[in-house]
Amino acid sequence: MRVLHHLEKSRSFRILWAMQELGLDYQIKFYPRMPNLSAPPELKAIHPLGKAPILTDDGLVLAESAAILEYLQEQYDRHDYFAPKTQQSKQQYRYWMHYAEGSLMPLLVMQLVMTNVPRHVPWIIKPIANRICEGVKNNFVRPRLKDHIQFIENYLAEHEYFAGPFSFADIQMTFPLQALMSRTSGSYPQILNFIQRMQSRDAFVRAHQQEQELEQGFALKATRLN
Repeated sequence: MRVLHHLEKSRSFRILWAMQELGLDYQIKFYPRMPNLSAPPELKAIHPLGKAPILTDDGLVLAESAAILEYLQEQYDRHDYFAPKTQQSKQQYRYWMHYAEGSLMPLLVMQLVMTNVPRHVPWIIKPIANRICEGVKNNFVRPRLKDHIQFIENYLAEHEYFAGPFSFADIQMTFPLQALMSRTSGSYPQILNFIQRMQSRDAFVRAHQQEQELEQGFALKATRLN
């Protein structure tokens, strides 16, 4: 039986969404985040790095979003509904699968870290920490993010999806684009339109509802314990 080890509000939503697209049977083991927003140590019992997503499938332990998505498509997409269809789309599929976590997410994570650092230092050095972190964001992160945003906007202006018809590359790219929209203040109409198309898919809606039910169930349980 397939088991998704699903961390609250994380990249593992991609895997939940993909399995809904495929119509697979699966179980979910839900892990709430720690007070510092990190993953709980119980995940290390499944995989040494203790990071989500993790999928177990008949003895296999699979980690990393792109690797799990590729495994699910190759193993269970019997009619290649979610695979690229042409040589050109195969190249784009491979590119965007790696671009999401290799190029875009590191900048978004760096921006998040630089925003949070000043909140966790002694008050006496907060002004220095703020100045350093704002310098990193203004001189390194934001200029590079601007280039990436324009790159994606231009691509989506000419393509409805990232690799031909809808594919798992679109699932892979949706997470960082949602993060981009929540962590920046600009107006990006092509990215917004893409996200809205993804969020209107039946499988996305089902996965989102299932995730919400898991989180609400945990919150209710925690309230009763307190």
